[in-house]
This record gives sequence, structure tokens and C-alpha cells, in this order.
Amino acid sequence: MTLLILGVLLWSLTHLFPAVLPDTRGRLFEQLGENPYKGVFSLILLAGLILIVIGWRSITPTGVYAAPMAPNLLGSLLVLAALILFAASAIPGNVRRFVRHPQMAAVILWGVAHLLTNGSDRAAVLFGGLTLWAVLEIVFCNKRDGQWQKPARSAVKFDVITAVVGIVIFAAIAYFHKAWFGVAAISG
Repeated sequence: MTLLILGVLLWSLTHLFPAVLPDTRGRLFEQLGENPYKGVFSLILLAGLILIVIGWRSITPTGVYAAPMAPNLLGSLLVLAALILFAASAIPGNVRRFVRHPQMAAVILWGVAHLLTNGSDRAAVLFGGLTLWAVLEIVFCNKRDGQWQKPARSAVKFDVITAVVGIVIFAAIAYFHKAWFGVAAISG
């Protein structure tokens, strides 16, 4: 469990660093330069991800709460919405006119969907930890960035592209979920 907790903390704290300590981040960026800063940042995130994967796989899950639902259509719809929101963070569509932080909102939906369908200790640490990180990231980014300036309206084609990208990624993950993660995305 220690490796999983360390991985979630490393991932979360590394991501929170620019929002919580923007001046320190700016000084490091200036001292190291853009590419070295991004390289160090990426290596730390990769280390966190590796710890998460190794930690997750090393744990025999123990139930800590009764998950309110089995993997089902509702959980899948939450994950689909999360993947569409995640795509919206990279595609200049209209979603960003309504959701200030689509990527973090995506992590929250993804985490909640998995917490509703998994009651194990490792699921609580991973999905609960990353959901908490996403909530904190929104709070600190909003504090750092101030008043939200909604983007201008964009062409509907970008919304269609966003939805299609989210659906395709969802279909791929649903198809390979059992092979990759050991559990079918939808039971039955």
C-alpha cells in the first residue's frame, strides 16, 4: 500500500506545485530553462505513475466499504462523460465555455465512478486520492488565476470532434478494460 500512496502523493503534489507555489515554479522555470524544467517535471510524474502501477499491482485488495453499485451503465456513462471532458481540455470547443477546468472535472467524474463501483482499500487510495487532487487543483488554480474569463463561442464541429474522440477512447478502454485492469468495465 505504501508504494501506491507514495505514487498518488508524488503525482498529486507535483501537479499541485505550479498552482500552489507559482512564484517558486516561475523561479525554477527561469533557472532551469523551459525544456529542463519540463523534463524534470515529466520524470517526477513518470516516477509517480510507476509507483502507482507497481503499488496497485502489489496489493491484494481488501474491502473497506460496500460499493453502492456494480460496474454498470451509470458508472460507464460517468466515465464516458469524463473522457469527453478530458478531450475538451485539448480541443477548442464550447465545453470550455461552461466548464472552467474540464480536465480536472474529468478526473473527478472518473474517480467518483470508480469509487461507486469499487470498495477496496487500493481503490479508495487511488480513486479517492486522485479525486481529492483534482478538487484541490481546481481550488488552487482558481485562486491563482482569479476571475474566469469564458472563452468565445467556437464552431460546433469542435464539439462533435470532442464527443467523437471521447467516445472512441471510451470504446477502446471498455474493450480492453478486463485485459488491462483485470475487471470488465461493465459486469454481466
